[in-house]
Amino acid sequence: MRLPVAALALLPSLAYAHAGIGEISGFMHGLTHPASGLDHLCAMLAVGLWAAQTGGRSIWAVPLTFVSVMALGGALPLLGISLPFVEQGILLSVLLLGILIAVAVRLPLWLSGGMVGLFALWHGYAHGTEMPAASSDIGYALGFLLATALLHAIGIAFGLGMQRRAREHVIRAAGAGIALCGVYLSAV
Repeated sequence: MRLPVAALALLPSLAYAHAGIGEISGFMHGLTHPASGLDHLCAMLAVGLWAAQTGGRSIWAVPLTFVSVMALGGALPLLGISLPFVEQGILLSVLLLGILIAVAVRLPLWLSGGMVGLFALWHGYAHGTEMPAASSDIGYALGFLLATALLHAIGIAFGLGMQRRAREHVIRAAGAGIALCGVYLSAV
């Protein structure tokens, strides 16, 4: 009983990927950063899962949009451009993507791409602002873009695998779990 309580006590410190961890720089820092916080992890897996659930061209276009726009968002702080509501936007992305998956919403490609593009702008901006001053801009960017693409691919593989096994309810349950993570993150 004490171990689960202790684990729950640690969750707020693990919730956000927006803190420096150790002496990692450049490519490796960028590669590990997206998986170091529940907010980014849930959103990036959700993009892939929602793309698989939607099907068709969304399977590649939605994640590609996210990665491309996230790169743009990551460049904004380097150019001295600020973006409002970053943390709120990231939390909204987790909550809304989870709900879209749980309810199995299928939007037109232009609308789903636009929505994940907006979310990606906030996620990319957060990554860009947290790049260590001593790290290589290009190496860091390549690392976090690769990590994001890998997390999207995991979401896609899981979604397609569950569809092949006629387990849409598992995909919806995963979406509900992601949405609940969004609720949790907004409370901490």
